[in-house]
Amino acid sequence: AEATGNLTIRPNSIVSEIVYDKDSKKASSVRVIDRETREEIQFFARVIFCNASTIGTAAILLNSRSESFPNGLGNSSGELGHNIMDHHYGMGVAARVPGFEDRYSKGRKPGGFYIPRFRNIDEHTKRQDYVRGFGYQGGIKRGHNNPDGAFGKELKEGIFKPGPYYIYIVAFGEILPHHDNKMFLNFEKRDQYGMPTITFDAELRENELTMREDAVNCAVEMLEAAGCEDIESYNNVTAPGACIHEMGTARMGHDPKTSVLNKWNQMHEVPNVFVTDGACMTSSGTQNPSITYMALTARAVDYADRQIKEGKL
Repeated sequence: AEATGNLTIRPNSIVSEIVYDKDSKKASSVRVIDRETREEIQFFARVIFCNASTIGTAAILLNSRSESFPNGLGNSSGELGHNIMDHHYGMGVAARVPGFEDRYSKGRKPGGFYIPRFRNIDEHTKRQDYVRGFGYQGGIKRGHNNPDGAFGKELKEGIFKPGPYYIYIVAFGEILPHHDNKMFLNFEKRDQYGMPTITFDAELRENELTMREDAVNCAVEMLEAAGCEDIESYNNVTAPGACIHEMGTARMGHDPKTSVLNKWNQMHEVPNVFVTDGACMTSSGTQNPSITYMALTARAVDYADRQIKEGKL
């Protein structure tokens, strides 16, 4: 983009809202606040991509109020800010792997691994107590040697000898798109730039909590079968957002009454505004989502380009 000579990067710019023109029924511009001078500046554009990350995007759209959209830009459905998802984690196992202490190798080691979702894939893996599933990320590394009761020369020499191998497995589970998991703006409490602050009302629910127990139990079972020792498990419930994979808040859908965007990431009611970050997601899956956002962005840009060339935008 920079090589074309058409890109302008403007730092210290806080987007406050997208301005809607009721005559054209399109967005006309983006209003920003200069972080240093507090000056308000308006940038006009034919097409606007709003990708401020899931929460930031929803906040901008909710703050973009007008006579046509008093509850946020393109929010006649009332779904904007709802259906917040993330991945829930903070559950897993760790254990000692016996053996292999008589050999040592230098350099980097291929110790990381990923175990894809295996629950609720088909009839053979279907669970009765929860829907969807989880994946695992993990690794194996060699620990430090800390000889008990040693001191002086014996302790010093012992510390430099590598210890046993350890394995860890961390589960990442899917959060369902509950309508009541939401964020909204507090117009009574504003930040130093005059922007309304964000309030969250979201939590893990029964499906996620049941899934967590199964994820931990499965990981323990795997390590037991592998012959690991000193297996320790944990299940520390985290709030949505802890995994930093926020999704939802402006979901795609065929029906404008129940969604904010269409299948091209284009706002149903404001056709020249696109959202291709995590806000557009309808479900969270178990995988890290960033590459999916990149694919959706490339797809939406191609669609927007064709719409412009056809004179539809």
